Amino acid sequence: MFWQEDEDKTLPYQAPDDVLDVSFAISCKQLPLDHAWDLAQAVQQALPWFADEIVTGVHPIHVAESGNGWERPDDASNQFLLPSRRTRMFLRIPKSRIPETQALSGTTLDVNGYAVGLRDMKEKPFVHTSVIFARYVLSDEEEDENSFLQRMAAEVKRVADFKVKKMLCGKSHALRTPQGVLHTRHLMLADLDSGPSIRLQQYGLGDGRKLGCGLFMPHKGIKTLKPTE
Repeated sequence: MFWQEDEDKTLPYQAPDDVLDVSFAISCKQLPLDHAWDLAQAVQQALPWFADEIVTGVHPIHVAESGNGWERPDDASNQFLLPSRRTRMFLRIPKSRIPETQALSGTTLDVNGYAVGLRDMKEKPFVHTSVIFARYVLSDEEEDENSFLQRMAAEVKRVADFKVKKMLCGKSHALRTPQGVLHTRHLMLADLDSGPSIRLQQYGLGDGRKLGCGLFMPHKGIKTLKPTE
């Protein structure tokens, strides 16, 4: 007889911490909505080792999708963010690079002419969550939703050795780079076990981590999630 139980969620799970996120409080009057490329270049200039580390990533700076009469436009061209005092910048780094990254506190990044002051670095190790979310995952321009989800399911199996049970993809975005436009989609994964959840948060899916692509974050639990094929 072969009998495989689901993971016992009552047992404590010690998440590996060799990769983690760190965040900085920022001082910034405004920033182009489409700033992923320029922010990545600024970070890599300030941290010369950053480009050579496979796991490193830069989360584009985000504010609320709407507020005070502002709504995030679908077309990011010539649109600006107005970061608040609570807005933070997140980097994904190996734990071994914490001392070098800490040195960014008190410095100012030049993001293509826009000043982003950094201070108050905080560490944010990953925790187990059954639901994770990525704002940007690279997608082919002509790829339909089902093809995208099938490709992501295969990638989850490759990265985390896990047969994904529930996935949803959402809004599409375009990221502009000197080499051309990159097309992305939102992606949510649910019903993850502890090990796969942490591994996907640490190592992501697809390429483009320096531009914030494929970087997953914990997401609030949801009671229902549409099943995918």
